[in-house]
Amino acid sequence: MELFLIVQLVVFILGTILIFLISKRSLRSLKFHGFYRFFVFEFTLVLLLINIPHWFHYPFTLQQIVSWMLLFISILLLVQSLYFFKKYGGKKKRGENTANFEFENTASLILEGIYRYIRHPMYGSLLFLALGAMFKNISVITISLTAIAIVFIVFTAKIEEKENIKFFGSDYEDYMKKTKMFIPFIV
Repeated sequence: MELFLIVQLVVFILGTILIFLISKRSLRSLKFHGFYRFFVFEFTLVLLLINIPHWFHYPFTLQQIVSWMLLFISILLLVQSLYFFKKYGGKKKRGENTANFEFENTASLILEGIYRYIRHPMYGSLLFLALGAMFKNISVITISLTAIAIVFIVFTAKIEEKENIKFFGSDYEDYMKKTKMFIPFIV
């Protein structure tokens, strides 16, 4: 086996262990959004590892430029969402049965910044990360992995929306009518 394949396998195993440790509370039940998020992380990890050899090949082709733009949007969404999450979210325990991380337990519905346009900028970030990684080397395998990751992103967001309706009530339902899920004005 090539050294690079061994490194990929080791990184995959270590990454999976880390993702499992982060997600283990959520993996107890299909009703938690974190259950589905685990699979988003896993498929995205595989996608990134498969395409690592192609990240800097032919850097000025249209395909690579599109890839870098998608990856930049991913980072931008993540940074914006974390900023507004911390600034406006507050913290409030969401009950005994929650598998949320502490930072996910917001006390307030965030309506500022990127949250004014989309409900799930962090999942949008994962969506753009998967698409950006796929564009590094488009193949049947990378398209399939990306499609599966997107399906799990949607499942994750849908379950989280049910959790948020339960917690925030009609305010969240109104918010859903005014915003898109992942991409402003589109989806």
